[in-house]
Amino acid sequence: MPFIVLAGLLLLVVLSLCLFGVRRLVLRRTLGTFDTSMCLRSNRWAMGVCRYQESNLQWLRTLSLSPIPVKTLQRNKIVLVGRRDPSEAELTRVPPSTVIVVLDYDGAEILLAMKFGAYTGLSSWLEAGPQPGMNTWR
Repeated sequence: MPFIVLAGLLLLVVLSLCLFGVRRLVLRRTLGTFDTSMCLRSNRWAMGVCRYQESNLQWLRTLSLSPIPVKTLQRNKIVLVGRRDPSEAELTRVPPSTVIVVLDYDGAEILLAMKFGAYTGLSSWLEAGPQPGMNTWR
């Protein structure tokens, strides 16, 4: 009996790892996705994937099986404040060779850590979007 329970637990662990891998592959192969880490509450960084949509930017956790995005940012409410190099304290929390991108979303500061190429794509996507004010499309 203990052998059957251990074998069942091992099978459950292997199946979970396979599901994580398949989800990761599906997310990465989808057009308009890039790897990024987001600074959450209490200055904690979490790895994830951002996905461009027509009118929003979605962030999904890497270590999750949920297909629902954790955070969805409306494109017309995102303001790109700038980018900077990681501080000494952040170097151990973010992947190597990344830049910290500072966004303003409805008055709240959002920090994303991403490769420089992903940053240029994000800034281009934001610049190409509708500008608030006259003659904006909805």
